[in-house]
Formats: sequence, structure tokens, C-alpha cells
Amino acid sequence: MSDPVQLSLDDGVATITIDRPDRLNALDGATLAAVDDALETAREDARAVVVTGAGEKAFAAGADIERMSEMGVEAAEAYCRQGHAVMNAIETFPAPVIAAVNGYAFGGGCELALACDFRVASERAVIGQTEIDLGIVPGWGGTQRLVRLVGDETARRLVMFGERIDASDAYEAGLVGEVVAHDDLAAHADEMARELAAKPRFAMAAAKEALNQAHEMGQREGLDFERRTWSSLFGTDDQREGMAAFLEDREPDFA
Repeated sequence: MSDPVQLSLDDGVATITIDRPDRLNALDGATLAAVDDALETAREDARAVVVTGAGEKAFAAGADIERMSEMGVEAAEAYCRQGHAVMNAIETFPAPVIAAVNGYAFGGGCELALACDFRVASERAVIGQTEIDLGIVPGWGGTQRLVRLVGDETARRLVMFGERIDASDAYEAGLVGEVVAHDDLAAHADEMARELAAKPRFAMAAAKEALNQAHEMGQREGLDFERRTWSSLFGTDDQREGMAAFLEDREPDFA
């Protein structure tokens, strides 16, 4: 049985590929565990991550419906917890994560993209929170992250109608940040990742955490968090190199 997830690491850029094209890269328990393992393996060296799907059709077509059809409440709760753990691991990973959405991203696949910092879609991508037609609701963060990303009305339409929208409509809705030609997607996501990987590592991790806190805290608490974060970066190698490079009129070289 082949590994359901492939991990490559090159010059600070980790690429995590869900490799089940015969199942449209559906996210069963073993695949979720493999994504989690890949993130843990990449944690020390990765300064940016790209998540994508193998094959020409799907990013991740959703959770494993065949398995879910046989679940009771206890098994469903365990599967939900596993999905939440993986999405949270992506959201809190100490480096930026890019979803390169190369095809279908339904249900759990949409939620996988939502957990990433950036979403770049192929012109062939089709995206949706389609769970309602299975008699369930999004269970890996879709009801929460989708509202924050696209607003209440659009999120309700996507979740309650179970709409599947193409890349252009997803861009207009704010669900993805960019749409590129299908054949250019991998190279474009890699270029983005390399640009991010060249940025200061500690400052990037701090920026991501502070931005995430905007969804968790009120403004007063968030501003306090920002103040503490900003101050804590003084004296770091990132801060010293960045400011020295500016004063010396050269490009910074972040270790």
C-alpha cells in the first residue's frame, strides 16, 4: 500500500502532496495522520509549506464518505477530532502555508484549504462545502473559518445550499486570493513559497501568530498581544539583520 502523502523539502520549502488520485485525494483517517506526520517532519526546517493534491482532478475531494456512512456518534466524534487536530496544526504551523488548489476541493478538502494562510487556485478548481447534501454539516472548521474569510451571507449560501463554485467565483467571493492557469499553478505556488521562505523566520512566525489572534481576541487584547510580540523581536537575529541591511542599503540575508 503506497503512502497517501508525499513530502519533499528543498531549500526551506516543504511540499505536502496528498497522493490518492484514484480516490480524488479523499481524506481518510490514514491520510489525515500522514498529513500530520508530514507537518511534524517539516516543522524544524520548513520556512514555507505548499499543500496540494496529486493528479489532474482533485486537491482533495473531501472526507471518506464510504467510511463515514458506517459511523455512529462515537466514531464520528473521533474522526472529527482528528480532522480538527490536523487543520489546527496547519493553522498554527510556525511558517506560512499555501494551498495550491489544483482541482476539486469539496467538504474536508475545502476545509483543508481554509486552514492554510494563502489559497491559490487553478482555473480548473471547483470548491464547495458540500456536506449538507450528505445530511451533515462541515465538521473540520468550515462553519468557523469560512465565515471569517468570506463573511456571513456568503458562508451561509455555501454551507446551506452546498454550492460548488468555480475558481473565478471563489476569487470574487474572497475564498481564494488568486487564480492562475492550471499548468502554471505548481510553479507559481513554489515561487510564492520561496519568496516567503527568504523572509525572517522568527518575524514570520510572529506575524502569523498575531494575525491568527485577530480571530480569537477582542481588539484591545489583540493590540496588547501585538505590542508584546513586536517588542519581543528586538534583539533577535532577524531584527538586527533586517535593520542593519536597511541602514547599509543592501538586501537582508536572513539565516
